[in-house]
Amino acid sequence: MSSVLQGFSKSLAMTVLSEIGDKTFIAAAILAMRHPRRLVLAGCLAALIVMTVLSVLVGWATPNLISQKWAHHVTTLLFFGFGFWSLWDGFHDGGDAEELNEVEAKLDADIKKANAGANKGSDKVDDDVKKQRRPFLSQFFSPILLKAFSLTFFGEWGDKSQATTIGLAADENPFGVVLGGILGQALCTTAAVIGGRSLAAQISEKLVALSGGVLFIIFGIQSFLSSVEP
Repeated sequence: MSSVLQGFSKSLAMTVLSEIGDKTFIAAAILAMRHPRRLVLAGCLAALIVMTVLSVLVGWATPNLISQKWAHHVTTLLFFGFGFWSLWDGFHDGGDAEELNEVEAKLDADIKKANAGANKGSDKVDDDVKKQRRPFLSQFFSPILLKAFSLTFFGEWGDKSQATTIGLAADENPFGVVLGGILGQALCTTAAVIGGRSLAAQISEKLVALSGGVLFIIFGIQSFLSSVEP
């Protein structure tokens, strides 16, 4: 039970500090301002849950491909590497508003491309009427949900949080890691969808990066000092 709690707490803490204020967080906040929140939340959460489960499965399988000792050492190096990387970002990257504007501009460009061939005026009203008449399931699996899913999934692919989840699952209890990761993703995404652009603009990327860096290094030291089961 203690191993599950340890994996859960580590995964929860690192997921929150890795995800809050990042590009997918900002994208979810902006999408929620322009589209129904339930669809944006559902799409983003579905993508993050799928990504977390896939990452944990990869991490869980890693000790079967290499020894537990090497998996432990790789995880320790990941903690230290991401810790110093986050500290570097915190001290040298001061562009909170710049990143927010960059994500918003990208979303605007995507919307313009999607609407390039669409009709305006009365067609928009007709679309709204049709949307209200759709069955619940067909509204749920809408282009908005799919857009939120794809933006979040591919935005997270290869991200720092994904690599950390893989490393944690290789060294900690996978069940605890997946629970902590999903809860952390749910908390961050819900905050982004409810808080919107104003919350995203108020979050200090520098403070989050520095806090995350310190936490990564602490976990790295703990991993370095802990014994490895044969």
